[in-house]
Amino acid sequence: MSIPTIAPGKTKIGWIGTGVMGSSMVGHLMAAGFSATVYSRTKAKAQALIEKGAAWAASPKAVAEQSDVIFSIVGFPSDVREVMLGADGALAGSKAGNVLVDMTTSEPSLAVEIATAAKAKGVQSVDAPVSGGDIGAKNATLSIMIGGEKAVVDALAPCFQAMGKTIIHQGGPGSGQHTKMVNQTLIAANMIGVCEALLYAYKAGLDLPTVMQSVAPGAAGSWSLSNLGPRMMANNFDPGFFVEHFIKDMGIALAEAKRMNLALPGLALANQLYVALQAQGHGRDGTHALLLALGRLSNIDWKSRGRD
Repeated sequence: MSIPTIAPGKTKIGWIGTGVMGSSMVGHLMAAGFSATVYSRTKAKAQALIEKGAAWAASPKAVAEQSDVIFSIVGFPSDVREVMLGADGALAGSKAGNVLVDMTTSEPSLAVEIATAAKAKGVQSVDAPVSGGDIGAKNATLSIMIGGEKAVVDALAPCFQAMGKTIIHQGGPGSGQHTKMVNQTLIAANMIGVCEALLYAYKAGLDLPTVMQSVAPGAAGSWSLSNLGPRMMANNFDPGFFVEHFIKDMGIALAEAKRMNLALPGLALANQLYVALQAQGHGRDGTHALLLALGRLSNIDWKSRGRD
């Protein structure tokens, strides 16, 4: 299959999913000079993009019919299957030479399935999940982990460079998704540590911002501590990444680990704690809301601290 030349002003971009991250990402592509056709289950979420010049399509299939490269970033693997492989999905509206790029965190096996189905139609497919949350999406500093044929990945460079800072080809179809599972495993254990450390500092009577000045720059520092720690201290649990989506990701990683006969007890613990957090009504909060569930274990009402 021939690899298309992808460039602003020439390539027509399709975008499926304009949520917390997707709207910023396609916005960067438009700012870079790409024309865009967008679809979201809730049209209101795409309104700001439409006002900036994006065209609206009524379905993923319609997006593909008007585009050369079709991106998706949706919620769950079932959503990916629907918008990519469904009867009204992007592949159904694609023609030979199109490129499908799924940036959802999804199942590696589904990425392989999409690539196989696309190839049979003369369409290229790449899995390119991202890390960096809403901050990385807004600032175009995402880490993009890519699986697919190298020539296609290289051709997509102008698009990826408009959205991210760390752009690495990991291997064939599904490799990007496997790499994202590594990323999520690292985040899961680290988030427990960040939350427990802040709870300890609070119970010890320390001033939390002052503690951060000491620990964040050193060996204990992490992206979650520096970027989400201040949100926790401000009682801001708005989602950069939803709890319910993180639970989905951990489930995928644990299923893959089971398939590989690999024990990941730290990840399993984090998964259970997040399930408890969701059961407490925080499924649509950000992942850093884990602090609230861990606080409850020690009878700490984090949001009311200082008022008791």
